[in-house]
Amino acid sequence: MFRKCKLIFIACLSFFLLAACSTESAKDQARGKKEVNLLFNFATSSLDPNVDTSYVSLRAGITETLVHLNDEDLTIEPWLAKSWDSKDGQLWNFELREGVTFQNGKPMDGKAVKASLERAMKDSLAIKNALRIESIEADGNALTIKTEVPFPEFPSELVHPNTSIIDVKESDYINKPIGTGPFAVSKFIPGTAVDLIRYESYWDGAAKLERARFSFNEDANARSLALESGDADIVFRPEVESLENLEAKDGVKVESTSTFRVHQMTMNLERKALQDIHVRKAVDALIDRSSIAETILHGHAEVATGPFLSTFSFAPDYPKKANGMEAAKAFLDQAGYKKVDGVMQKDGKPLTFTLLTYSSRADLPLIAQVFQSDAGQLGIDVKIKQIEIPEEYMASNRDWDLTTYSNLTAPRGDAGYYLNATYHPKGALNFSGADDDRLTSLIDELNVTVGQEERSDLAEEIAMYVDEQVYNSFILHPNTLVAYDADKVKNWITSRSEYYMLTNELDVK
Repeated sequence: MFRKCKLIFIACLSFFLLAACSTESAKDQARGKKEVNLLFNFATSSLDPNVDTSYVSLRAGITETLVHLNDEDLTIEPWLAKSWDSKDGQLWNFELREGVTFQNGKPMDGKAVKASLERAMKDSLAIKNALRIESIEADGNALTIKTEVPFPEFPSELVHPNTSIIDVKESDYINKPIGTGPFAVSKFIPGTAVDLIRYESYWDGAAKLERARFSFNEDANARSLALESGDADIVFRPEVESLENLEAKDGVKVESTSTFRVHQMTMNLERKALQDIHVRKAVDALIDRSSIAETILHGHAEVATGPFLSTFSFAPDYPKKANGMEAAKAFLDQAGYKKVDGVMQKDGKPLTFTLLTYSSRADLPLIAQVFQSDAGQLGIDVKIKQIEIPEEYMASNRDWDLTTYSNLTAPRGDAGYYLNATYHPKGALNFSGADDDRLTSLIDELNVTVGQEERSDLAEEIAMYVDEQVYNSFILHPNTLVAYDADKVKNWITSRSEYYMLTNELDVK
């Protein structure tokens, strides 16, 4: 009997040992997988690279553009195009890189690139206005592109993620665009994640990772917790308040990198109150930039005096402005507003603002709340409205006055992108409705100006004019914050342009 029990005991022990070994083996196998999970702050319901404003296809390594931005020296360099030239700034000759294939194995040649660019311009008015292409001719791996007018900075526009090259014959752009990048789409769950697999025939060498997941969560606290729990390996823009805890965790590395982004207060110039420059000046004076940078961003930001970082050659030395409650009240006095029974009003009508904000950038709703509180002390009623996709809402609706908005201003080291997009009547990001003849004329002049020094001087003049007219208010330049498991992740680079994330060099240890 004792011997029988002993045999049963040994059998059970062997079972548990085998189970334990099997579990450890599974863990070892999982640890050995060459894959990462990057958690991003913007969700998307579409991977269409030509219209998606979250630029997920480019960031996830699915697609590429003809021209690449060098993050270190802010110069443009070849990518899918290996060279380009123009004698007059209007007729451009591009030579495409040889041996590049789409993720379906088909060649990326001039004909395919022509079809992709034409499709992008057809489906995106913003890209059509930005590129200003009159015609495209393809011959083998050569492209001849004619712009509508002389456009010396045309190649830099081909850095934009919405100009990504795809095989347009594969028409499921939303769920599975076929690009030339190191990763192909395995599965897309709108609003949740895109699963990626290595494209073995990638032209610049197959990715070191076998698989990757580019997932979404607009809650900054949830992103931080995902890294702490091991559910994510790389987290883009973790919650600022969590940085100290993350830095204290073994193996976690936090990077805070200056970027080309500005948090701004976009003003709807079609609203009657904001057509008065004194009201715009009052809004600007109410923004306590230093306090916001320290309390909300915990110092991971530079106070903004204009749209461009102070280190850029085209950032003017702005004159000192009056700011604070008293300055704002004085500007409103000049606009004819008086505080009666605690309410700021003019001709018996109270001054009220509808302020849009969105949670995917966690600091923007907090900035909106600070502004609401400060405006309330002056008797201005500010109603905050949460929206999801700011570009879509502001472009389609005019029932708002102000928006806390974040924008890349010089992602190519040149002021032309932001000034055209934000202040030209045809600009893709001209949500304020700016339509100023002098301003438009200056931007048109910038577009045909050659030479960095000449362009910087003219861009500085434009930026100064924007400041004088108070077309939008600029709050701060936030750093890009990324936290990742440095014990696992290898070769991660925090891109200043925020364009390039999952690359063929990204690896695990």
